[in-house]
Amino acid sequence: MRKFNVTGLCVPEEDYMVDISGKIAEIRKLIDVRSYFTINRARQYGKTTTLAMLRRNLQNEYVVISISFERFGQKSFEKPAAFCRAFMVFVQRALVFSSVSDEYRDSWLNESVEDFDELSIHITNMCDPENIGLGMKLVLMIDEVDKTSNNAVFLHFLGMLRDKFLLRKDNMDYTFHSVILAGVYDIKNIKLKMITEGTYAPAETVDKLYNSPWNIAADFRVDMSFSPSEIATMLLEYENDHSTGMNIPAIADEIYSYTSGYPYLTSRICQCIDEDLRKDWTAGGIQEAANILLREKSTLFSDLIKNLENNKDLYDFIYNLIFIGKEYDYNIDEPIIELGSIYGYLAASERNRVKISNRLFELRMYNYFVSKEASSNRRITGVFQSDVVAGGRLDMELCMRKFSEHYAEIYNERDAEFFEREGRLIFLSYLKPLINGEGFYHIESQFTDIRRMDIVVDFAREQFVIELKLWKGEAEHEKAYEQLSGYLDKKGFTEGYLLTFDFRKNGNKEPYAKWVDYNEKRIFDVIV
Repeated sequence: MRKFNVTGLCVPEEDYMVDISGKIAEIRKLIDVRSYFTINRARQYGKTTTLAMLRRNLQNEYVVISISFERFGQKSFEKPAAFCRAFMVFVQRALVFSSVSDEYRDSWLNESVEDFDELSIHITNMCDPENIGLGMKLVLMIDEVDKTSNNAVFLHFLGMLRDKFLLRKDNMDYTFHSVILAGVYDIKNIKLKMITEGTYAPAETVDKLYNSPWNIAADFRVDMSFSPSEIATMLLEYENDHSTGMNIPAIADEIYSYTSGYPYLTSRICQCIDEDLRKDWTAGGIQEAANILLREKSTLFSDLIKNLENNKDLYDFIYNLIFIGKEYDYNIDEPIIELGSIYGYLAASERNRVKISNRLFELRMYNYFVSKEASSNRRITGVFQSDVVAGGRLDMELCMRKFSEHYAEIYNERDAEFFEREGRLIFLSYLKPLINGEGFYHIESQFTDIRRMDIVVDFAREQFVIELKLWKGEAEHEKAYEQLSGYLDKKGFTEGYLLTFDFRKNGNKEPYAKWVDYNEKRIFDVIV
């Protein structure tokens, strides 16, 4: 019986998988024209599975050598001789399941190879058509290339491959037909990895060494995220086995709305529904699965928090993006944007602005920042879930009234600048424990108006829409009614909640909360 797999390599015989044949065909085109290239994507983005499926696709026409630096021991990267020896051993092992002769495979081990010059000569001999066999072409795949413990040795190796690539184009050498490197970091920006890990030494000789030895690589432009139609191919396989009656296109779209096609997140949501939620293939089931992901301590989310904790620039950038509503052009040459994109956290919007790459990452980031705020002395205390939940239903009106009352108690004009910056965070830190365990929220930021933030609260399969605004005058407040009314129309709701932060020095500091009828909608209007 097949299952959803989120722990390593997926194979069609054992696991439910998205049909990535279209992506494999695009990658195959690069190999057919003898390109060298890098597949660099964030962690748990399906790189290893893609390489395995690519190897299957190539094996009838190519001899594929597939190795991983993760299996190389640390000593393998200490000196060139150790690396060359390890490389040849793993190549020989990889050839066991290929069509080459035993004699050819065994000849890959050469005791006399002690440095990269000798390894280069050895590769020339092994790729000579007279030795390997006429018509046979070697393709080298190396996974986890950024797991190296000594970047200098690895970059010497890349430099050797580059030199052989250039000589082959001039018909002066034999070498691998194609080389594919896979990892989180692009080899072209491996210096960035060294800087973030504190291993980069800015000496002139080192700078020269670390100028990219991979400038021969072709651009890799294959989108490895899953589109809704691709997610549907996996769901169809599952439905054929289980006959749940799910609406496959609708469920695929809903999963995509949370994951943006991030492979691990997509498969993990499906796994939760199948194994933990009694096969509840509905929008509510997806919501419950998302809630499970937001609470669990997975490697992917642990890395996210670790990277925020360890990089203040990244921390500040993402905080300003999601809480303050700052806009940034998506410029990949900006180091912090490049780093966030490498980690898989940042992406370009349709307007080429920076955005968080998927809703689950954004929600986990919100929860992280809110949790940090909850430990401060600025949070609103004294309101408990039992105060606003009765009969399993959240009383959002009461929840908003209590926030208004307590916010007035902690507000201090001396802190007006702080509150203007942090008001959203204070509200979410108030809201989170009241819905925690039975519901969650997600943010739909409207960056065309950085003064606006829409929050959708899911609690016991009931949804509430709350719009957060900054006070900008009566006319703007009237416009907020119109904006919220339009958003409620899109959601099919008749009621919504408007929370406005008024930071005028001479403004009314008395709590204000009342229901307003507007365009056949009821809006609970709160000004603090």
